[in-house]
Amino acid sequence: MYRIKLPHFEGPLDLLLFFIRRDELDIYDIPISRITREFLDYVHMMQELDLEVAGEFIVMAATLMQIKVRMLLPRQEGEATEEDPRAELVRRLVEYKRFKEMSQEISKMEDEQRRQYYRKFFHADPKIHMLGEDEDSLRDISLFNLIAAFKSAMDHMPRKIVHEVTLQNVSVDEQTSFVVDYLRVYKETTLLRLVAHMTEKVRIIVTIIALLEMTKNKVISLHPVEGQDDILIRPAIPIVPLTVAHP
Repeated sequence: MYRIKLPHFEGPLDLLLFFIRRDELDIYDIPISRITREFLDYVHMMQELDLEVAGEFIVMAATLMQIKVRMLLPRQEGEATEEDPRAELVRRLVEYKRFKEMSQEISKMEDEQRRQYYRKFFHADPKIHMLGEDEDSLRDISLFNLIAAFKSAMDHMPRKIVHEVTLQNVSVDEQTSFVVDYLRVYKETTLLRLVAHMTEKVRIIVTIIALLEMTKNKVISLHPVEGQDDILIRPAIPIVPLTVAHP
């Protein structure tokens, strides 16, 4: 499957639209102070994860702060009514939302078209697993879903009053084995359940890296949990349960 990305409709606008959809906000009446604060929090979180923050995110942060300042400035009596400082941002968001919905509709049409004509070499296509009637549909996760889940995991981590500096010998291989063993027992889990017992930030980070490596190698699949800052983890291939040898 070929994916076409338009550089003018990707990045910080996608993050703003993520906030609006998550909190069910009115796109034409954006609470600019709240959106600015959450946008800056996520930019800082991306920096903590050592992710390269593109210049367009910095520009958007500056734009949001400029809009916030303009909205706080008092207006002089008799001064001509100027356009709402948020108007240009709203226009960009509405246009981006329209293009994104259109691309999703085209992708859906493409998927339906692929099922109508027989062609060879289809075994190389991604496998489609049919879900039962009582099972929710699964969606792919985005970078923002992953950042939100990581932030939620950090917020739920038990806090220590005294900070102890200790050397943590944690490896990606070790956490990969831990995830595989966990899925052997519980079949599926969420990120928050998986790291619930972990009290070290570095262990949670290494666990997330292990999950990404396992996803890349098609060992597991990751999906967002509707209405929650969490990630559903499922095996992408059968994981053989452990057996106990009897004498």
